[in-house]
Amino acid sequence: MLKEFATSIVQTLRQRGFQAYLVGGCVRDLLLGREPKDYDVATNATPQQVMETFPETYAVGAQFGVVLVPAPAPASTLQRDAASDDSAEVSAKSNAIEVATFRSDVGYSDGRHPDEVRLSLDPREDVARRDFTINGMLLDPINDEVLDFVGGRNDLEAGIIRTIGHPEERFKEDKLRMLRAVRFAARFEYTIEPATFSAIQKLADHIHVVSRERVRDELTRMLTEGHARRAFQLLDQSGLLKSVLPEIAAMKGVEQPREFHPEGDVFAHTLLLLENLPNPCTLTLAWGALLHDVGKPPTFRVAPDRIRFDNHVEVGVKIAEQICLRLRFSNDDTEQILALVENHMRFGHATRMKESTLKKFLRMPRFDEHLALHRADCLASHGNLSTYELIQQKRAEIPVATMRPSPLVTGDDLIADGRVPGPKFREILSAVEDAQLEGRLLSRDAALAFVRREFPL
Repeated sequence: MLKEFATSIVQTLRQRGFQAYLVGGCVRDLLLGREPKDYDVATNATPQQVMETFPETYAVGAQFGVVLVPAPAPASTLQRDAASDDSAEVSAKSNAIEVATFRSDVGYSDGRHPDEVRLSLDPREDVARRDFTINGMLLDPINDEVLDFVGGRNDLEAGIIRTIGHPEERFKEDKLRMLRAVRFAARFEYTIEPATFSAIQKLADHIHVVSRERVRDELTRMLTEGHARRAFQLLDQSGLLKSVLPEIAAMKGVEQPREFHPEGDVFAHTLLLLENLPNPCTLTLAWGALLHDVGKPPTFRVAPDRIRFDNHVEVGVKIAEQICLRLRFSNDDTEQILALVENHMRFGHATRMKESTLKKFLRMPRFDEHLALHRADCLASHGNLSTYELIQQKRAEIPVATMRPSPLVTGDDLIADGRVPGPKFREILSAVEDAQLEGRLLSRDAALAFVRREFPL
């Protein structure tokens, strides 16, 4: 286990005469009775001394006093990675302990990284540069003693997110900390201390100096950690939402027809939907859920009969694409997020779909995410899950082989039949597939006869 390995690093450094402790989020999680995802060690040993103590290291941030010490890989992993040095190195780095020298940071002119790092011998100086009190505790894993110079244990017990030192200074040093405050408050169901929250409200517009990738990653964590509704409420209250996702902030106050959405406006519906997402939740499902109605604010109108959102899906897909580009999502993630936005209203037609249309619908890539979004969408509005249950039944009843059968006719068959390749081929082949999916065509000969009858030369 990583904890045992991290403890062994602490012990080895101490045997060499250095100070060493577990530090940061792992200490917080251990005190909360949670299993940390990773472990960090803080020491007064310099990076060079750490590398001399542990020859198998990666100096990923030696200029900041940081060295990675990889945990010994199991024999099975070594055998699997033996054919690739690159994959072995990636595996080692992902299963490593970060060992950082005590330090103090000087100046943050870019609002993200220190201009200068000064190594230190004093753990108090190291803790003073960190973000929140609950992340600023040190743990002696050998004697099981906590060193708390910042009141982190009291805040942990009281459920408070509080910066170490002056809030505005901490946030000006690293603007990303504002988003992290929201994420921690949501994840642990804590409150943000008033002075800390006021500082976020004052500096919210400065979040733009943080790279889009880092903003995206923080938002993704908020969306997928199981407390997305609370996170987005705090983003809204703090003013950060308007800065990072103005398209979501625009949902506030956009009314919906009460007969379909008794829960309230588009923003209220979206937050309630986030609360009904599965946990754990994939990145694409979470973002698809957040953005599924992003086209409603710009398409809102009050018609004589009721409130309408004409073409909100098409408009929403375009807006969602702009957001994905802005936040630099991968092409694969963008494709799936847009597919979720584009298809979320199709469930309303499921009971009236032809057999061929239904089968094509059910075989969409990653259909489980589409179905999960539909379920959450229903629970966040009218609460009627009859269509969800029908789709579940159809998926169980329809054999996979009939969902995507081998084609009865191909383009080569059409050419052999004397036809010239062109746009018409797509129409013909689609018509044949529909008839096949509906059980009206069972053989190649029958399919060719169908083509000659319905699409004469």
